[in-house]
Amino acid sequence: MSIRFLHKILKNPTVLASGILGNSKDILERVHENGCGLMTLKSIGPEPRDGHKNPTVIDLGCGMINAVGLPSPGYLNMENEWEALENRNFPIIASVYGSSIDEYRKVAEYVSSKKPDFIEINISCPNSEKHGMIFGINRESSRDVVSAVKKVISVPLIVKLTPQAPDIADIARTCEDAGADAICAINTLGPGMVIDIESKRPVLSFKKGGLSGPMIKPVAVRCVFDIYKAVSIPIIGLGGITTGEDAVEMVMAGASLVGIGTAVRYRGIEVFQKVAGEMDDWLADHALSLTDIKGAAHNE
Repeated sequence: MSIRFLHKILKNPTVLASGILGNSKDILERVHENGCGLMTLKSIGPEPRDGHKNPTVIDLGCGMINAVGLPSPGYLNMENEWEALENRNFPIIASVYGSSIDEYRKVAEYVSSKKPDFIEINISCPNSEKHGMIFGINRESSRDVVSAVKKVISVPLIVKLTPQAPDIADIARTCEDAGADAICAINTLGPGMVIDIESKRPVLSFKKGGLSGPMIKPVAVRCVFDIYKAVSIPIIGLGGITTGEDAVEMVMAGASLVGIGTAVRYRGIEVFQKVAGEMDDWLADHALSLTDIKGAAHNE
């Protein structure tokens, strides 16, 4: 089930979401060998950052809540990782973040020189004090950061959006107008909170965090549906995809590729080949192709 995404031919439409399995070539290679079509690195920031103290992740059964806090070695401290990735046999998205437009531009320009296949700017993180989501909820700031990054990179630009935007379709259209080559939607939903009623305290050390997993899939599907009507660039649909049927639903909403994150915990690293296989089976049973179903939910 190979598919073209911008300038690349991928073996299938599954994408490893950022922040799930790190930046090590060995780990990413394992993900690729287990069926993933496109791997996203853990987000890279301007300075070394430890992230939040534990506990940072809670399994809610119907999904997860996390406040990992964008840990990063800093973009100037990854030479070993980049050197190892030079000889990779799989495509990657390098995800970057910052607390200002200048930081996004500086990090993205440097990362672009390492020749990832794509760069994703994360303007949608809900669980850090000053990084990300502030840029993704406002049309002007979204436009400015996309425009600034686009001018200094030499690979296609993906923009990761937040469901917290008052009008995510309008933000996506603004990003496209500013030069984005693709949209990734959505990041975690939130922030939310879990309180331990015995200690009377929030469970997460950061108190609040982003929701992911099956419980947010309806929101993600709606966001992709709205974005598809507003833009002409491809969409990576992300949020709650656990099965091939979930992925088919996301493609029908308008996604070209389907991101998988929390499901790695629920179904193991083999989830990518499982989801791709389940998609294949569903399409074969219905005598359809990916092209046939893309955006099918928009048909009158």
